[in-house]
Amino acid sequence: MLEFALKKGDFMLEKIIFGIGAGFALGCDAFAVGMALGTCNPDKRGRIRVWVSFGLFQFFMPIIGWFVGKSIYEIIKNYDHWLACGLMAIIATNMLIESLKNECENDEVCRKDQTKGLALLGLSVATSIDALGVGFGMGIAKMEPFLISVIIGIMASLMTYTGLKLGKKLSCHFGKRVETAGAIVLYIIAWRLSYI
Repeated sequence: MLEFALKKGDFMLEKIIFGIGAGFALGCDAFAVGMALGTCNPDKRGRIRVWVSFGLFQFFMPIIGWFVGKSIYEIIKNYDHWLACGLMAIIATNMLIESLKNECENDEVCRKDQTKGLALLGLSVATSIDALGVGFGMGIAKMEPFLISVIIGIMASLMTYTGLKLGKKLSCHFGKRVETAGAIVLYIIAWRLSYI
């Protein structure tokens, strides 16, 4: 009984660590966009809308992806870990490529209020689309998504909030470096998935 409890505790710790790693990696887009929006100095309601919306999308997208990934498990169960690893590596590569671009789009972001309506919806989807792929990978790997999704959502909200606060002080260049760190974390997660 004690051995079972210890194994369950180790599994829970592994899920929490995975969630924190994935949350940091996925929250980098939210952080970078939050910084860009922060330079436009949105009002308090606008800032709340942004970090709540980004966090909710980062929470729901892995769950949606998990359902899709789980539903096709029987078809791909013999090579599921390689597919999950490859998917995570593709997401990491995309993040890395984006992080190496030195474009600063703050002027475009500031032209209109991006904290309302379709603009906010578009940004929320764009910053959370990678989370859909992570959820898909978790579904294929038969990992339970809820706790991990909660952690990802909370971390995305916190990173968005931090990005909004630091937007006036930090450059786009620094934000891209944070996104590079996120890509590296995703590569580590991809490597871990190859051993599941």
